[in-house]
Amino acid sequence: MTAALIGRFAPSPTHHLHLGSLTTAVASFCHIKSLGGKWLLRIEDVDFERCKPEYADSILHDLDTLGLHWDDEAVYQSKRVAIYDEFLHEQLSPVSYACHCSRKQLDAHRLAHPVPHGLNTPIVYPRLCLHKHHDWRHPDSKIRLQLPDVLTAFVDGLQGVIWDNPATSLGDVVVKRQNQMINYILACAIDDGLQGITHIMRGLDIMPMTVAQIDILKLCHLPVPSHFYHLPLLYNQDGQKLSKQNLATPIDTAQPAKLLYQALTLLGQDTTPEMLSATPSEILAHAIKHWDHAPLAHKQQLAVIK
Repeated sequence: MTAALIGRFAPSPTHHLHLGSLTTAVASFCHIKSLGGKWLLRIEDVDFERCKPEYADSILHDLDTLGLHWDDEAVYQSKRVAIYDEFLHEQLSPVSYACHCSRKQLDAHRLAHPVPHGLNTPIVYPRLCLHKHHDWRHPDSKIRLQLPDVLTAFVDGLQGVIWDNPATSLGDVVVKRQNQMINYILACAIDDGLQGITHIMRGLDIMPMTVAQIDILKLCHLPVPSHFYHLPLLYNQDGQKLSKQNLATPIDTAQPAKLLYQALTLLGQDTTPEMLSATPSEILAHAIKHWDHAPLAHKQQLAVIK
């Protein structure tokens, strides 16, 4: 039997969809559908301080209006915290430890141990708590994960062969904060494995986490996605990535054909003037039939949005 091909769109509902997140949704939908696969929707709302139910509802409404219909029920990470905790305490316990270091303590340590001049070394946690005994139930504890100190590569379908050693690029990452919030890097990896995701298409800004997430999947004995595609990004006039943090304008689905046409044009896909008067299903059917990676390959920027 041929294994199922499964892609996903996994927005964080910290605001409404903007054009950058829409291009990711359109690309991931058209790509996996061009392969005959399933497209799942996962609402990554573990950040309970910033995520809002009304934004999640808005995202679902916009996707539905644009004809980006997901297969199966949408998954909400906020309802799966017990699952992440189980993996953290059972599968990841041997390579995890509690940490009580404050930001002030870490800043003081860095001042006392400066990086030699001229070395472009990323700032990583200096493992001050690694060899201490801690009670993980302590209310001031955050939990860090020791990532393998191994140079590893994966093949990105758009960006080529990517090498990374997460121990030196990220260090011992916090996977659960003091307020009990599960961090993105852990929840995303576990859900990709549990949902059987085979094809991941997402923004280039997430690529530095990919090797770490592959390592987490292996540590959890979960399947690793077989295909990765990191899309070039949209930027604003100030040179910033188009994002909710940079106050990107929410999309307006009042004219769905115009919006889909814009997204596909930005993605370098085949478009025709007739699309502007077509239905979303007709536009997406054309885009699926003619989906092409070539215009996106080895690019870091899609466009600057004025």
